[in-house]
Amino acid sequence: MTPERPRGADAIPARDELIVGAAVEPSVTPPSDRGQLYAALDLGTNSCRMLIAQPRGSQFQVVDSFSKTVQLGVGLEASGRLSRASMGRTIQALRICQKKIEKHQVRRMRLVATEACRRARNARDFIRQIRRETGLALEIIAPEEEARLAVISCAPLVSRRTEQLLVVDIGGGSTELVWIDLSAVPRDDRPKAIMRLHSGFTPQGIGPEARVVDWISVPLGVATLKDQFGDVDDDAARFALMSWYFEENLASFSPYNAENPREGFQIIGTSGTITTVAASFLGLRRYDRTKVDGLHMTSDQIDTVIRDHLTLGPEGRRTDPRIGRERHSLIMSGAAILQALMRIWPTDRLSVADRGLREGLLYAQMSADGVLEDGPYK
Repeated sequence: MTPERPRGADAIPARDELIVGAAVEPSVTPPSDRGQLYAALDLGTNSCRMLIAQPRGSQFQVVDSFSKTVQLGVGLEASGRLSRASMGRTIQALRICQKKIEKHQVRRMRLVATEACRRARNARDFIRQIRRETGLALEIIAPEEEARLAVISCAPLVSRRTEQLLVVDIGGGSTELVWIDLSAVPRDDRPKAIMRLHSGFTPQGIGPEARVVDWISVPLGVATLKDQFGDVDDDAARFALMSWYFEENLASFSPYNAENPREGFQIIGTSGTITTVAASFLGLRRYDRTKVDGLHMTSDQIDTVIRDHLTLGPEGRRTDPRIGRERHSLIMSGAAILQALMRIWPTDRLSVADRGLREGLLYAQMSADGVLEDGPYK
């Protein structure tokens, strides 16, 4: 597979009842008494997820959410088409989303589909079917837009000391990496400069610019990478092959051959894989977003968790409560991607983000409407 680039998990019930950037109780205000509500839906290769939220200061409060494993991409690698069964599962999930949108009287929303629909020959027909059967109008977004939104979602986690930033979003069907130079931006403005990245990664608005050095969308995520090596029986050998194969697909990413990053380099990782690794490191038998989002993990800590998962084997991972029943079959392909990234850019720390495309969609809509206040960032 050739990564797309410019020219020049659902075991964890995360993300739901929160103000992004601070933990709070879910809102119980009746819809008629709330301010403007926004919806963001992410239909990926493995999962269908939605958030409904309202602006609050410089952040937002989630008032309802939905997450379901639909396995939309099952069989896509072999056939090039979405299967009837996977489309049926997805439509059922989207009907639930439609009811929630209607219940909360949401008028501002953005509903997107990603890698599976980008690749499937029958995706356009499926999008039309979704519109007919649920009334929801989904758009298939380009890899660059997916990467941009993932970056925006992580803005509150950008340190003021960061000069070079790598944001990694490990999805079901693809992995997006964005390298951003913040060295020309004053320290206090660095998180806000990330929020100003607009369509095509072009900065918009007044203020110092965050410069996107390079970005890449590798068509390998936890589901597609697992499928590619499904015929390898040995667990450890399969893991090693997946990790090295993913690294091979990064060769055209210009920072791949960069010298070891100097002080001021930060990696932020967002995905079910990374939050699962973090939860395992913390020994959480019940997921707690407030302990995971913003956590810093060292390379040694990440390697220890991955080795433990390998030692467990497929059956041990299936029954480990820290991994969860829906994530166990995908955790090692995601871990293979994560290990490759930490091997390429040997840094001692990874910032864990329990946020992603949905949060980016919400931030982007609210920012465009001017309903977010300038506020404190981490």
